[in-house]
Amino acid sequence: MKKQDKQKINEIRERLLSMQDTKYRDFQAKLIPTVEADSVIGVRTPELRKYATELIRQGDYDAFLQDLPHKYFDENQLHAFIVSGIRDYEKCMEELCHFLPYVDNWATCDQMSPKVFKKHKTELLGQVKEWIKSDETYTARFAIGMLMEHFLDEDFDPEFPKMVAKVRSEEYYINMMIAWYFATALAKQYDAILPYIEEKKLNAWTHNKAIQKSVESYRITPEQKDYLKSLKVKSK
Repeated sequence: MKKQDKQKINEIRERLLSMQDTKYRDFQAKLIPTVEADSVIGVRTPELRKYATELIRQGDYDAFLQDLPHKYFDENQLHAFIVSGIRDYEKCMEELCHFLPYVDNWATCDQMSPKVFKKHKTELLGQVKEWIKSDETYTARFAIGMLMEHFLDEDFDPEFPKMVAKVRSEEYYINMMIAWYFATALAKQYDAILPYIEEKKLNAWTHNKAIQKSVESYRITPEQKDYLKSLKVKSK
């Protein structure tokens, strides 16, 4: 590694450490059980986003993005926000694909949302179809999240919930995202999605969790909520 690259990486780490909020660190560590508590610095999300924007504006972040795996959770968060802000689609996708295998928690996975994807949905969909088949927990979770974020409105296709319903995993963080997807899909595409619940196409836990999340949504009518509640199944 070049001397200047190492200096930049150390500079970024020192900056993160200088923004530490210990009370927030203690609170945040409890929410992310897959991450070692001592790897959490405790930088608040608005500060991380602001710093990511600063680094993108400077254009001096490549060495940091290549320095994987990172030592701290907050470095992963900063990495996610930098990738999310890259405006060139090809560059953004290259960095994202490089980073995804190192994502080890739901927060980094879910907060990574590249803005440039809104203008490149056709290309994005091709990547999603590959990611969703991944054995990596957070790569598959990210794929489902992208289908939920970008393909439940005017770009919706009945093939997309089929893709999600086919995912079978013992991983809590994948099944929770599947449930979240179907709850959101019920709110936006109720008639197309209801058969997945009526015909019990998800495993029992995910099925019931999707119903629970739907019932909590203000976008589902009281009548729809009552009917969905009646479709709950007994978990084994």
